[in-house]
Amino acid sequence: MSPDLAMVVAAVALPFVAAALTPVFFRVLGEGTGFAGTVVALSSFGLLATQYGSEGSVSLEWIPSLNIALRFYVDGWALLFALLACGIGALIFTYSPAYMHGESGLVRYYAALLAFMGSIVGVALAADLVAIFLFWELTSLASFVLIGYYTADDSSQYAARMAMFITVGGGLFLLVGFLLLSIVAGDVLGPGAAFDLAAMLEEPDVMAAALRERGLFLPVLGLLAIGAGTKSAQVPLHFWLPNAMAAPTPVSAFLHSATMVKVGVYFIGRVRPMLVGPEWLFLFATLGLTTMTVCAIMAVASTDIKELLAYSTASHLGLMVAGFGFTSVYGAETGVFHLLNHALFKAALFLVAGIVAHEAGTREIDKLGGLRRDLPVTAAITTVVALSMAGIPPFNGFYSKELLFEAAVEASHHHDIGLLGVLYPAVAVFGSIFTVLYSLRFLSLFFGERPEAIGHVHQPPVTLLVPPAVLALLAAVVSVDPQIAVDTIVQSGLEATAVDPQEMHVGLPTSYSTPVGMSAVTIGVGLVAYPFYGRIHDGIRGVVGSTPPIRPNWWYDVIVEGLSDEGRSFAEYVHDGHLRTYASWTLGATCALALTGFVAAGAIAPARFGLEATPSITLVLLVAVVGALAVVLSDTHVAGVLTLSILGFMIAIFYILASAPDLALTQLVVETLVLVIFLLVIEEIPASDRIEIGTPARDVVLSLAVGATAFVTVLVTTGARPGGS
Repeated sequence: MSPDLAMVVAAVALPFVAAALTPVFFRVLGEGTGFAGTVVALSSFGLLATQYGSEGSVSLEWIPSLNIALRFYVDGWALLFALLACGIGALIFTYSPAYMHGESGLVRYYAALLAFMGSIVGVALAADLVAIFLFWELTSLASFVLIGYYTADDSSQYAARMAMFITVGGGLFLLVGFLLLSIVAGDVLGPGAAFDLAAMLEEPDVMAAALRERGLFLPVLGLLAIGAGTKSAQVPLHFWLPNAMAAPTPVSAFLHSATMVKVGVYFIGRVRPMLVGPEWLFLFATLGLTTMTVCAIMAVASTDIKELLAYSTASHLGLMVAGFGFTSVYGAETGVFHLLNHALFKAALFLVAGIVAHEAGTREIDKLGGLRRDLPVTAAITTVVALSMAGIPPFNGFYSKELLFEAAVEASHHHDIGLLGVLYPAVAVFGSIFTVLYSLRFLSLFFGERPEAIGHVHQPPVTLLVPPAVLALLAAVVSVDPQIAVDTIVQSGLEATAVDPQEMHVGLPTSYSTPVGMSAVTIGVGLVAYPFYGRIHDGIRGVVGSTPPIRPNWWYDVIVEGLSDEGRSFAEYVHDGHLRTYASWTLGATCALALTGFVAAGAIAPARFGLEATPSITLVLLVAVVGALAVVLSDTHVAGVLTLSILGFMIAIFYILASAPDLALTQLVVETLVLVIFLLVIEEIPASDRIEIGTPARDVVLSLAVGATAFVTVLVTTGARPGGS
């Protein structure tokens, strides 16, 4: 079944239209505007649901002359991500009115949230590289607004700038990768497919061979990896995600657990069939497992519940990246299934964190405990989703974690990767042990002793409980029968991302295998180590605190502050208030850009131009050159102007000898007037602005550069002749 263009466009456009109408909604509904957002999200969800089972591309002409269209591609992978964005978005909008009660700036909050949801749906469905990039950057822009929601809070503004700097910077690498892809696709698939990602994915082997033939395979792979890695908080650019927890909790649940941070993972899965190979395996499996382990360790070191969840999110993103990195079908199964599982349990955990902070008044882990007596429903929700995060069977996170172990073992057996064949399974187990530890620590907020300092804990409103309860219920359904999720949406997502898709079957293991043993070690060691959690926590914090270069923000602060300081110094040097300085920089930059462009275009090859001059013209030009040198070497302004006039008169004589008397007359009139004006103005120049004749080197160099640029420009622009003669 082919997708319906109207339905797809409506699903993407509806959130943007609603974002533009948010001021009207707020004037009518006030703080209930969130429920209007719920309706919008459910409407987009319903529109997308009508496309269930369809596959193919639809497009609207956008820039026909460049073969750029607003092209959308619908398949199981796109629908999985888009439906998650709309479904979880509906729950976030339902949660927001109670959580954001009494806050200012709600019009901005809801408008940005709606625009963000539309951007995510756009990224999921877009099949044109230009459209993908625009939607990709819109997610960063909306995220910047939402992270910086508390405009009076310095930490909020710092986090917003950091997220923008990292994600938009990564987007520039992605853009270069897209341009290289478009060049190759235009050559091998035709000009009409230059920006058509769907067409590229229909011929993955042809595209891969063309990239390798041109030596662009590794550059494109690296550029796309940087773009995806920055968006999905992969080491070493993971630190922006914990800082983004300065945003309101609904934002963290929506953007930083379920959707925005998965954009990079989604795109890795999308291009996987085209770029998969040995380089792909080494890059993404290594990157993913490193991120999974490092961020799991940092989660154990966390003291704030949202910080813990942020690092755990980055860790699970690493798991998905590693899954897609393994080239077997188990790797694709890991990435697709865990994207669904993680969205269900992690969004619920963030919403639980919001309830705890909202009702208990603190997010500090050491000050919380025993909350099951005050928040029994929240405790039940947390039990399901925390054990899912830990990968404890039979909860849903266990199944995708088991698939990761299967993929790591398969890679060690079937690929010649040397020591990595041992390291990959070992690192996967090591990182998973810390996952068990921090998951149990989060769960302990509701069990154990209740600190007296907590005081009275209020019961949360129903609208705060329903969204995480729905997510926990869905996680429980997948836990009881994971094959339901596989048959409903995961299988179709697998077919879009796997090179060799097969029918996927998931369930509790019934016999021993190496992955089962890895899971047993992970859970067993995690449970044994949990009583020593405090010592492990203190040890990690001690190492991080005593070693600045491994602190999450250290490198960012050093680089950004260094660039800021150098920028201020350079600005003070350039903007010194003197017209002479501004003219020098402007002329120098113009010459550099012009000459560089001529060289890049091959317009000034040595043999390109032939110059001829009669003896009389040569003599006149030599006198002009002498006059030009005399201008620079003059010791007074009057002498400089007079010698400059010699240069002008020689140009007039050149025009006469070149049979252009009209130009010669014009030159003589202009030169005479300029000479008179200069002589009249010279005496009015303040002494402080007089030229320092003793240091003419800069002026000589700049004059030669301007003259050379003008000379080459004239040659280039007059080099062509009508009819090719």
